[in-house]
Amino acid sequence: MDLMQIINKLTLALPGFLLAISFHEFGHGWMAKRYGDDTADRLGRLTLNPAPHIDLVGTVIFPLVAIFAGWIPFGWAKPVPVDVRRFKNIKSGLFWVSFAGPGANLLLMVFSALLFGMVYAYVPATFSLKSQFIQMLEYSVMINVVLAVFNLIPFPPLDGSKMVAAYLDYNTARKYEELQRFSFVFILVLWFTPILGYVIRPVMGLGLILMNGFAAILS
Repeated sequence: MDLMQIINKLTLALPGFLLAISFHEFGHGWMAKRYGDDTADRLGRLTLNPAPHIDLVGTVIFPLVAIFAGWIPFGWAKPVPVDVRRFKNIKSGLFWVSFAGPGANLLLMVFSALLFGMVYAYVPATFSLKSQFIQMLEYSVMINVVLAVFNLIPFPPLDGSKMVAAYLDYNTARKYEELQRFSFVFILVLWFTPILGYVIRPVMGLGLILMNGFAAILS
């Protein structure tokens, strides 16, 4: 990719990426508050504003590396603080608070696909920025699919592992969490081998089906 292609991709994909990570962390904080923990709210993290969620490596460096490598932006935000001791029901709270982040991304994926269909069907072809808006929404769908599925993988410290740990006994959960020491290696293996593609490709296909389906229904 030349510099202009990189800038173009960054411009079109960045809004969807920032919204995706903000929704993800907002989802965790919102669900935690419903279960009795308002820590995220008190610290100003219960917001869709990306600024409080920015992590230098996960939100800036890693996504830029992904774009320069020709991928869609991929990364993470600064985790929302959660105090499970304040939950009304710890097991249920831990499960649903962990799921709320990926769940928010799945909802945003559907909403982005709906907007794609609306822009495709209702915005006239004479509108000069129609193709750019369509590309932005395509990126939003795909970014949210990748973030949701990746975070649901049950390997510590990803959200999927916390959902599993919520229903393990104390000793088993502690041993399970020890796998976190290998998390960086695990992420590299997933990212630089076809394994992640095998996991994500079927769900990305769902995203395409949703976009095409909404476009067909609304046309």
